[in-house]
Amino acid sequence: MVGRVLRNHQIVAKHQQHYTLVDFDTLSSADIQRLIALCEQKLQAYLDKRGHTIWNHPNNTNGYISGTVRYEVLKRAKFHCELCGIAADEKALEVDHIVPKNHGGQDDLSNFQALCYSCNAMKRDRDATDFRAIRASYGYREPGCLFCTIPPERIITDNELFYVIHDAFPVTLGHTLIIPKRHVATYFDLGQAEVNACTQLLHVAKARIEAMDPSVQGFNIGVNDGESAGQTIRHCHLHLIPRRLGDVEHPRGGIRHIIPNKGDYCSLQDESSQQASAAQV
Repeated sequence: MVGRVLRNHQIVAKHQQHYTLVDFDTLSSADIQRLIALCEQKLQAYLDKRGHTIWNHPNNTNGYISGTVRYEVLKRAKFHCELCGIAADEKALEVDHIVPKNHGGQDDLSNFQALCYSCNAMKRDRDATDFRAIRASYGYREPGCLFCTIPPERIITDNELFYVIHDAFPVTLGHTLIIPKRHVATYFDLGQAEVNACTQLLHVAKARIEAMDPSVQGFNIGVNDGESAGQTIRHCHLHLIPRRLGDVEHPRGGIRHIIPNKGDYCSLQDESSQQASAAQV
């Protein structure tokens, strides 16, 4: 990848999804203009050498994919990578054959999928895996499931794969649930795209609670996964529970209190030490 090469040569630095020139702050306006002019010269030289066919989207063998087909495939994928789930505005998407042409794949709309450039580079033209089933699974809803049929007016906010509601039986004021739109029973069955979507909404919900109630000074975050762990609705959901000073007499131990007398482990250690000392006397 170009970005990796430039980083290896210490020309650019990467911060999350963005690249910046190393020591850019030390450049004068004249230096910046010279750099821009040099880049434009190099781009023009490349265009003169390769021609405008560089704008045609290549596949891994020959020919190119028409703009109409690319648009339809991207629209069908809702402009997200059909493997990792990243959005097109975060990482460029490529439309390519599911079954490669050198494996007999056809230029039919049903044989195309949208992958970000990273996922597509890893797939290459030897792999015929169809990731569209992953996209289709995001739309699955279980008949009769409470969280699959939540009334729209209860939804506080959402993104492509998750939504947020208030808990109907709140532990504290502001108790919020972050729930996948797809019917999935356990957190451990979530795909990476869903985990990313969940984390993003978790931050949104936290910021919303803090903005509405300055008395909130902490949070408990938890998932009841399985009947033995207390899960009552077999549709994965994450609890975000605001905490305030004094809302319980002894908060130490937090979620450890789900097992009686196991919360304040320091007191338990002190008690064990005292018992051990007494036994030695």
